[in-house]
Amino acid sequence: GHLDAGQRVWLVSAAPVELAELIAEHLGLSGALGTVSEQVNGIYTGRLEGRPLHGEAKAEAIQELAARENLDLSRCAAYSDSANDIPMLSMVGTPVAVNPDRTLRLHARRNGWTVRDYRTARRVIKITAPAVGVAGLATGIAVGSVMARRAMRT
Repeated sequence: GHLDAGQRVWLVSAAPVELAELIAEHLGLSGALGTVSEQVNGIYTGRLEGRPLHGEAKAEAIQELAARENLDLSRCAAYSDSANDIPMLSMVGTPVAVNPDRTLRLHARRNGWTVRDYRTARRVIKITAPAVGVAGLATGIAVGSVMARRAMRT
């Protein structure tokens, strides 16, 4: 995988940034981007700072990350299951649709993107092995939008 190859990997999610960061830390990722909730004196107000990290906002956040981390997006990969992430997938050199919804599957095929579908394999695992918890974790990882920078070897 990307981490084994020494590449930096971020979890990019519309979920609250605090949750995305916990998941990223648990998985040993480089970091996370997520929706930021407004806080006043350490107390959540119920409002957001900016827009939810979704669709175009996610793509904009990745542009900012790329500038901050000096990433060449043409050398990056992004993974998603949702057509909402087409803006994000369109900006990287290696877009991958994972267990895609119908709209993303069609878009990926039309644009020559890689499509990975693990749903059939997941059903087999649930039926034949007592690893339902592991299958659930794998599903959560695969469904998350992850962006990885390919290692530059000198």
